[in-house]
Amino acid sequence: MIFDTHTHLNVKDFLGEEEEVLARARENGVTELAVVGFDKETIEKSLELSARFPNVYSIIGWHPTEAGSYSDEIENWLAPLYENEKVIAVGEIGLDYHWMEDPKDVQERVFRKQLEVARKLQLPFCIHTRDALEDTYEILKDENAGKIGGIMHSFSGDVAWAEKFLDLGLYISLSGVVTFKKAQELQEVAKMVPLNRLLVETDAPYLTPTPFRGKRNETGYTRYVVEKIAELRKMSVEDVARMTTENAHRIFGL
Repeated sequence: MIFDTHTHLNVKDFLGEEEEVLARARENGVTELAVVGFDKETIEKSLELSARFPNVYSIIGWHPTEAGSYSDEIENWLAPLYENEKVIAVGEIGLDYHWMEDPKDVQERVFRKQLEVARKLQLPFCIHTRDALEDTYEILKDENAGKIGGIMHSFSGDVAWAEKFLDLGLYISLSGVVTFKKAQELQEVAKMVPLNRLLVETDAPYLTPTPFRGKRNETGYTRYVVEKIAELRKMSVEDVARMTTENAHRIFGL
């Protein structure tokens, strides 16, 4: 029983194939998943999927590459959606200095506003950070965000950065990147994160794990993330699956 804590079954890559993808996921032991909406269209689709399938949950928020379009109107549109019982977190939110669609100050303002939403609603948050670890860390520290509870989604930093985010009280989620041959720093992270703070995800259709690199990722491939962590930690696949699923239930309040 594996919980894919971050997937995008709501994007066009999977349109009309959702049932088949979920059936394949079950065959691979993936029994629960969180579908992350990051703009108006994908948020609506996430909510539609979580209403349709009992084992699908929604995480909704405004992605940092969309920060320039975040407004009072969007905030007011989002507010009642968080009351949906299938919505389990605010996200994915954070900073993206790779694409740099909007200036740093705009991204930071939207990031802090959504952390405040999470705090008010007592929902955990899901962090997207790309080429922005230092500023992400400083904002989370300044906001005392560990008390809200949150996840470093598809973590890509080294052991030192993992320790800093763990010290804030956050969970570390690993994606298919941990299976890559050259991802040695991340594999060290997989070995050192306390078992009660570790999560697994696909970020499908992106970040496809070995042995399917170059092909479309899908939620069933969370299995390969679990298998790699089990190998690295010299544990059974069943124990890693069970513990990461328990962690997901804890952080999401399920």
